[in-house]
Amino acid sequence: MMKLSTMATGLASEDVINSLIKNWAHDEETIRLWRASSNFVIAYSKDEEHYFLRFSFEQEKSIEHIQAELEYMSYLNVNRYPCVSPVASLNGNYIEATQSPEGKYYAVVFKAAQGISLDENLTELQFEDWGKALGTLHRLSEAYEPVSTKRGDWQDVLNGMASILQRHHEKEAIVELEHLIKELQAIPVLKSNYGLIHYDFQLDNLFYEDDTRIFHVIDFDDAFYSWYVQDIVTALDDILEDELTLDSPPVKAFLNGYKSVKPVSKEELACLPIFKRFMKLYKFSRILWSLEGVELENAPEWLPPIKMKFENVRDQLRSSFKNAI
Repeated sequence: MMKLSTMATGLASEDVINSLIKNWAHDEETIRLWRASSNFVIAYSKDEEHYFLRFSFEQEKSIEHIQAELEYMSYLNVNRYPCVSPVASLNGNYIEATQSPEGKYYAVVFKAAQGISLDENLTELQFEDWGKALGTLHRLSEAYEPVSTKRGDWQDVLNGMASILQRHHEKEAIVELEHLIKELQAIPVLKSNYGLIHYDFQLDNLFYEDDTRIFHVIDFDDAFYSWYVQDIVTALDDILEDELTLDSPPVKAFLNGYKSVKPVSKEELACLPIFKRFMKLYKFSRILWSLEGVELENAPEWLPPIKMKFENVRDQLRSSFKNAI
């Protein structure tokens, strides 16, 4: 999720896109906007091969943040984990930058993932394959040691939340954050249950191959150090929500796949409700942050409906914190 003001600025001019994409070989007529969420993503082709250019504003994503992501993805590629690969620019760089009136933008390019995007109607076998893909990722994370830049951890995330909540005087959410910190601090940190997690292992970042039963993974942009079970929560909650319980058939199938490559204890799974609360609070703080500085005067026509949607979700989450006290 980016600031809506950044989204409006970034989409208002083609100069930034043109300045960045010229660093990679491309067929001009194939360039199109794919999505704008936590980053801007441009789809394009070259000689019938498909690629995605992802770029972000320096005040939202530092170059160190991107370097750490690419380093981890390189480690996964070396270990033959099915994630997308970054593509070097014509200058031989994996990260390119351009200066605009509002500041600097950083860009990377990835090859398109193999497979197809799945909707919410997964089969039991696909849930199992999904769990296996996440368990395999966590197994590799156990052995990962960054060479240059290390990603932040859950405490950094909570510190960021605290800053936003205090800035907006969200008293009920701040109380919830204080409770959450105490509960998280009580969870053991072991090599087997804690490491670098994806945090966005949801279906819109996964592409499935039926013949091989393999999920190909994109977007490690949100990764941070936390307990592995948190990735299980954030992966499944997007489609299961209130059905995310241990006796749910989809959850059982997912965990069967996960456990086929990596053990997960009953004690770890007992923490699922804690991480659901973490996810809710994180989403709330990110929406507050995203709405900062939004100006509707002379805004593009798509902005007011998105702003209203964000405000509705914000208000629903705020009410849940009030009801919990």
